[in-house]
Amino acid sequence: MQIANKVFVVTGGGNGIGRDVVLGLIARGARVAAVDLSDSALAETARLAAAAPGRLTTHVVNVTDRAAVEKLPDQVAAAHGHVDGVLNVAGIIHRFAHVQDLTFEEIERVMAVNFWGVVAMTKAFLPVLLGRPQAGLVNVASMGALVPVPGQSVYGASKAAVKLLTEGLYAELRDTPVAVTIVFPGGIATDMVSNSGVSLPARAAELRSKGSGHTSPAAAAKQIIEAVEKGSYRVRIGRDARLLDRLSRLMPQRATALIANRMKALLSP
Repeated sequence: MQIANKVFVVTGGGNGIGRDVVLGLIARGARVAAVDLSDSALAETARLAAAAPGRLTTHVVNVTDRAAVEKLPDQVAAAHGHVDGVLNVAGIIHRFAHVQDLTFEEIERVMAVNFWGVVAMTKAFLPVLLGRPQAGLVNVASMGALVPVPGQSVYGASKAAVKLLTEGLYAELRDTPVAVTIVFPGGIATDMVSNSGVSLPARAAELRSKGSGHTSPAAAAKQIIEAVEKGSYRVRIGRDARLLDRLSRLMPQRATALIANRMKALLSP
């Protein structure tokens, strides 16, 4: 799909990968409706995109609020005329803890944002996308959907649900104008931890600060936008995601044990 002069809706547009996707699309001549829970974060995205007046609208919406999401297609159409693509980037993690130590409220919050938010956006916009001559639907999962990470089992489960949902949508929509893409980012240098309202255990924070292999949000966004252009089915971002993808298919039990051994510090006092 050609990016220029197309209209895209991007969730999580106020920070991290989502913000860079918004800015990258605008830089390529698209119009964008950026969706985020934070008004101030969207204002910063708009400030960064100031060189493109009229091509960005911001929408303060909680993707877990189905009623609010269902109003979005009409709001975006009123601002931009139509919608050619939806990119579901918004996501959160939970605190690093064993499943047995997480409350149901923590589990439900992560599932609500990461899975049900994607479902709500997809259900709201799919009828619109099916009416376009060419359209795209991009859902962002995680390498945590491929191999479990100790302390983030529910997060991984939410992203695995996004993975299979998106693969199912691909199968259902092959003979339609809608290209469906699933994205598996590895470690990305974002503020996802603080944006999720959680904190890292001391030892895990130390390991993260020493990590030099994280992909930048701008580089991740570039790959996602290129996937929209090509209509790619599957995108793995980062050497870590590509490696775990291979290992999870060739040696699933070994891959699980490998990550569990390497990430023990996440659950260490």
